[in-house]
Parts: sequence; structure tokens; C-alpha cells
Amino acid sequence: MGYWLTKFLLTPYLRLFFRIRVEGREHIPDRGPAILASNHISFCDSFFLPLVVPRRVRYVAKAEYFDNWKVAWFFRANGHIPVRRGEGADWKRAMDAAAEALEAGELFGIYPEGTRSKDGRLHRGHTGVAMLADRTGAPVIPIGFIGTDQAQPVGSKMIWPFKTITIRIGPPVDFGAQTDQPKGQRVLRAMTDQVMTDIQKLSGQEYTGRYAPQGDRL
Repeated sequence: MGYWLTKFLLTPYLRLFFRIRVEGREHIPDRGPAILASNHISFCDSFFLPLVVPRRVRYVAKAEYFDNWKVAWFFRANGHIPVRRGEGADWKRAMDAAAEALEAGELFGIYPEGTRSKDGRLHRGHTGVAMLADRTGAPVIPIGFIGTDQAQPVGSKMIWPFKTITIRIGPPVDFGAQTDQPKGQRVLRAMTDQVMTDIQKLSGQEYTGRYAPQGDRL
């Protein structure tokens, strides 16, 4: 209920004050699970993708957001999954919750870089996206954001209007049927690199091949 109410309230504002272009919306399935893997150049990425996707999108979010009463209501209402930075057990619970959402046929949004890009470049992806795909059998849909970093630069609390936002959605990547044994790290790494290559083609960013500094995860 909270998700659709928030979307109902935000959609008129975002469509009125931003020029939003969407390419490849047909790649989002009408039903069934899918992992929406995208670059992350602005905090407001998580606002604009649900705006253009007709289905509910679940996300992982920093647990600190749930500790702040000013924004906690938004994250709880929208079904975000809290994860506390640096705590392995907490991260495992978040991954379990993400897998449960996918196994229930939902859409799950993930930023493989693990943090917002501060330099505008695309950084190496963490293998969590591949682990989820391997565990659940859900296809991975690559997505490239363009322009959200102009609407809300890293560090800015304001979303500046009258910017053009482009969201490019690529064809789903199906990594094959599930097996009884989880894939090894080398295979997970190759799967993740393929996803990042697809994201780079959509976003047009320079790819660094290195992990982003983790000072401000998620």
C-alpha cells in the first residue's frame, strides 16, 4: 500500500519537473522475478526507476536510513531491505530477503558497484548480483541511468528540476538453469563482469575496472 501511495504522490511531480526518457521498457517482464541491475550515479536513481516500471521494485538500503525518522517511513513503506555496512551477518540476511523476494516472483533492484559513483565513471561490480541470479534462477536486466547525477549530485540533499533523465533498459541476461551446487567464484566473477559490460553499453560511462571507494555504500 505504501509503495503505490508514494508512487502516486511522486509521479506527477517528477513528470512535471523532469524530462524523462525511457528506452527498452518492453524488457521488463509483466510477471515473474527479475534482477534490475544498474549503475548508481545519484541517490534519486531509486526514485526514477520505480516511476517508469509498472511493477513494484524492491531494493536494499543502508540501515542508517531506517534509524532516521525523517526518511525511515519512506524506506519501510516501499519495502526496502535494510543492511548495515560492514556487518557480514546483516548482509547475509539482506541477501536472503532479496532471494525470498525473487522467489516470490518480485522485481529486485540492485547496484552492483555497491555505492554511488563519485567521479561519474562505472566501477567494478561486486558478485552479489551473480550470486542472486545463481541462487534464484532469475534473469538479470541491465539498466543504465543518464542525467540523474545532474538532478541530484552526490552530496546534494536537493533534487534540482528541469533536467533530462534517460533510463536505458537492456535485454535480460539469463545465466541458465539453477544447479544443485552454487557456482564458483571465478564463474560468479565472469557473470558479474558480463552484467557490468552490458550496463556500460547502456550508460556510456567510462569503465574503471576497479572497485569504487566504499565510504558511502548504497
